[in-house]
Amino acid sequence: MLSVIAISIGLFFAFNIGASGAAATMGIAYGSGVIKSRLIALGLCAVTVFFGAWLGGGEVVKTIGSGIVPSDTFTVTIAVIVLASAALSLFLANIFGIPLSTSEVAVGSVVGAGIVYHSVFFGKLLWIMSFWLLTPVAAFFIAIAAAKCLELKKVKSWIAKPNAAKYLAPAVIVMGLFEAFSAGMNNVANAVGPLVGAGLLTTGDGILWGGLFVALGALFLGHRVMETNGKKITSLKLEEGCVISGTGASIVTAASLFGIPVPLTQITTSSIIGIGFAKHGKAVLKKSIVVQMLTVWVVSPVLSMVLSYTMILLLIEQNFYPVVALVGVIISVLGVLFLLKRPAPVLTIPADAGAENKR
Repeated sequence: MLSVIAISIGLFFAFNIGASGAAATMGIAYGSGVIKSRLIALGLCAVTVFFGAWLGGGEVVKTIGSGIVPSDTFTVTIAVIVLASAALSLFLANIFGIPLSTSEVAVGSVVGAGIVYHSVFFGKLLWIMSFWLLTPVAAFFIAIAAAKCLELKKVKSWIAKPNAAKYLAPAVIVMGLFEAFSAGMNNVANAVGPLVGAGLLTTGDGILWGGLFVALGALFLGHRVMETNGKKITSLKLEEGCVISGTGASIVTAASLFGIPVPLTQITTSSIIGIGFAKHGKAVLKKSIVVQMLTVWVVSPVLSMVLSYTMILLLIEQNFYPVVALVGVIISVLGVLFLLKRPAPVLTIPADAGAENKR
């Protein structure tokens, strides 16, 4: 029964990953009107994210399942607690209106279990955390360079031609699918990695079933996220949308090949800010955006780590003394979230910039 509960929680987590992060990858294509049918956009996303998980998700699954802590750390009970901690962290973040990274939440939960049993591979953990810091920075500067290229006279003259849209529209779709593929490669492990580590699923079965449920989540519950994301980016030109999707997808795919779970949302946000910076300078570096990104980066793994650690001490080790202090930590973290809570920034390029080329 406990094994069934663990697998159910993992697959439900995968379903929700698909409904949030995966579905957002087609926001540019749908929001710009290149794909007019919501069902077609979600269907393409679901198929592509599944193949991304199936064909390229194995390395990240290995990292979550045995690369951060030894696989023998995961019993069935601990797998349940780790997955429940990650899900609860996302639930609490939703209440406070703070978007958390599923990759960072999953890693934090695994680390919490490793700390209890003194079994964390700190070298591997530092390697992963360095990617969390460097990939958004890399996305920012890559987007700036790409935006500068779009401003070259030859490029601008080609974009201004009437027939340019027939090439840009398919490019936006391809880049969106590329981003969905990379999301499948990287995010499925967040839900099934602990199950693989506990021996409840093989790596092959984990990425197969995890990929299927991520795809189903995108197909059946992804419409709201995709529409919201589409509305936020409708002032982007098609060529800028290609840059954003292509930059994020390339970085996430490269990280996935090395088995590194990375935050796709923060990478995409950094790309958007990079394009805005290239066009309008420091004015786009809104303090609220920077504060929110730093908050997400710090709070995501810390909150899930503390929850996982606390629940293992209470339910398995039955050690109640450290929990008193940890409850204070949880309250402090939630207090920081409350103080930093503010409306989510609209990540768009101002419509008055290059309006004549807007598509």
